Amino acid sequence: MTAIAVDIEKRSETTPLVYPADYAALPTPVQVPWRLKPVSSADSGIDALADGRHRFWIRHDIVKGVTPRMLAWWFAHLEGDIAIGPRRYNRYRVWHPLDHVHASYAWRRPDGSVGPGAAIRLREVLGRDLRHVVNVTSPIEKLDEEGFIHNPALHIVPGAAPVPGLARMEYTFTSTPTGTLYQNSLTLGRGSWWGRLATRLFLPAGHGETWIKHNVEEVGAFEEFLPSLYYQETGRRI
Repeated sequence: MTAIAVDIEKRSETTPLVYPADYAALPTPVQVPWRLKPVSSADSGIDALADGRHRFWIRHDIVKGVTPRMLAWWFAHLEGDIAIGPRRYNRYRVWHPLDHVHASYAWRRPDGSVGPGAAIRLREVLGRDLRHVVNVTSPIEKLDEEGFIHNPALHIVPGAAPVPGLARMEYTFTSTPTGTLYQNSLTLGRGSWWGRLATRLFLPAGHGETWIKHNVEEVGAFEEFLPSLYYQETGRRI
C-alpha cells in the first residue's frame, strides 16, 4: 500500500481542502504516495527541568535532500497549496496528511514578510486524538537557516485572548553532506504554581509524547515534497 490515507471527500481535482482555524472536528485525511516515518527512525526523550517544566526532544534521522535554507523558507511560506499527482492540496495539510487542520499567519512583519515579529496560527489534532488538539497563535522569536523558535499561546476559551507562556518550541538545522540534521524540542509548563496548575488543566497527560510521534512523522515527510516545492517556487535547488 503506497498511500497512508484516503481522501474521502468528493470534490474537484484541483481544489485544495482548506479548514478555518476554528474547525473543531477531525480533518479529512489527504492521500499521499509515501509512508510516514516511524518513531524508531529518530532519537527522542523527555527531560524533567528543575523548575517543574518538561522538555520533549527529538534528534531526527538526517532529512535527506533538504537544506537548512529550504527549511527556513518553508516556515515562512506555510500558506498555499501543492500538487500531489493530479490534484492540488493545502500544503500544510500535506505536511502531515492525517493530523494537520489549519496554518496561516496571524500577523506578518511590517514589510509583509515572515520572521521574528510575525506569528503563526495553527490547528492540529495530534494522533487524530481530540484530547490532543493544538489550537495556538505562536509568535516567532527566531527564523533563519540556523533554526526556528516560536512560543505558542493556547486558545482555550472561544473569543478570549490566547494564554501565553505554557509552551516553547525550539528547532536547530545543521547542514550535512546528504541533507540536514534536524533537532527540535517542545517545552511544556511554566515555572510557577499558577503555571503548573494551568499545565495540568490545559495540557492533557500524554500530550508531549503524542507530539513526539507526530513530529517525527511530519519532519520525515520533508524529503518527499519540500525540495520540489522549493524549486518550483524559488527556482533554486539548494
